[in-house]
Amino acid sequence: MSYVLRVVLPDRPGSLGAVASALGRVGADILAMDIVERIPDQAVDDIVVELPSGRQPDSLITAAESVPGVRVESVRPDPGIADMHREWELVEAIAADPDRAVHTLALMLPKVLRAGWSVVARVNGDREIELVAGGGGVPNLDGVIPGWAPVQRATVLDPEAHWVPEDWKTVGTEMAVAPLGSADVAVIVGRPGGPALRASEVARLGHLASLAAAVSARTDAG
Repeated sequence: MSYVLRVVLPDRPGSLGAVASALGRVGADILAMDIVERIPDQAVDDIVVELPSGRQPDSLITAAESVPGVRVESVRPDPGIADMHREWELVEAIAADPDRAVHTLALMLPKVLRAGWSVVARVNGDREIELVAGGGGVPNLDGVIPGWAPVQRATVLDPEAHWVPEDWKTVGTEMAVAPLGSADVAVIVGRPGGPALRASEVARLGHLASLAAAVSARTDAG
């Protein structure tokens, strides 16, 4: 089975290699690696690894953290083997079928951001939610209070806010939201079990939402 290991490590030569060697010693096969974020003196990377049958994911944490200065932020099942081109695949898919730009965005975002689900939701004047499109394990929005609206910019949502359904809180759903051409139309991504969406991921969400909104608007105008 493959897992996504999010690690925070010293941003210096040799750190990633040392982690890779440590993972190899417990039988983990590294499939892919993504740079999530660079912060002062540190790097945040997602490492996709495959473990032999019978090996527990806890062994990944022990191995990685045996390297001085390395901290494992999370280990979670891989929703799909990482592909460094997956973001470009989304852009190409949006451009190829402008009429379905919004639906394509929602469908592919879970893969791009390694989230559990994404929804595009419209909030009407009565504060009722209309599900426009979704991807991944789309949650039930019936009775949910649209505490994210209106949306002015891409941002992280508080997973413990009063409007968040209890079943989302129970599984520790981390979320981010971005406007989609209007403050009342938003795309929300949810990552049950975490980890939290970092600033670089929220920025990517905002850029992709803006692209989909622009392509959709041009199509509507046409």
